[in-house]
Amino acid sequence: MSAPQDGPWLDGAAGRLVRPYTISNGRTRPTTSMDLLSLVMATGATPLGYLGPEHSQALELCAHPTSVAEIAGHLGLPAAVTKVLLSDLVDCGAVTTKPPTFHDNPTDRSLLEAVLDGLRRQL
Repeated sequence: MSAPQDGPWLDGAAGRLVRPYTISNGRTRPTTSMDLLSLVMATGATPLGYLGPEHSQALELCAHPTSVAEIAGHLGLPAAVTKVLLSDLVDCGAVTTKPPTFHDNPTDRSLLEAVLDGLRRQL
């Protein structure tokens, strides 16, 4: 019988076979402050050292400014794990982050109604 780490990371029926925090080596806090709306973009610098497959996937998603939430969704990982992976990429100079920018008023009623209408159309 093979050890669990020898098998595939994903199983069609069961989903992810590796716990998400294994991917971040058990770390739960990023070294860089960011929230779900922070925009992340690749710098073009080649990261030094070993990066796991999730780091590489995240870096590919950062070719254009992309939110942390969107990256987490594409990777299928919890936001906390995604933030740790992205902070690793920030630490090695492969990506930069910037806080979200809101025009005038982030709680503008017309903006919120437009978002709600868009979400309703998706359902």
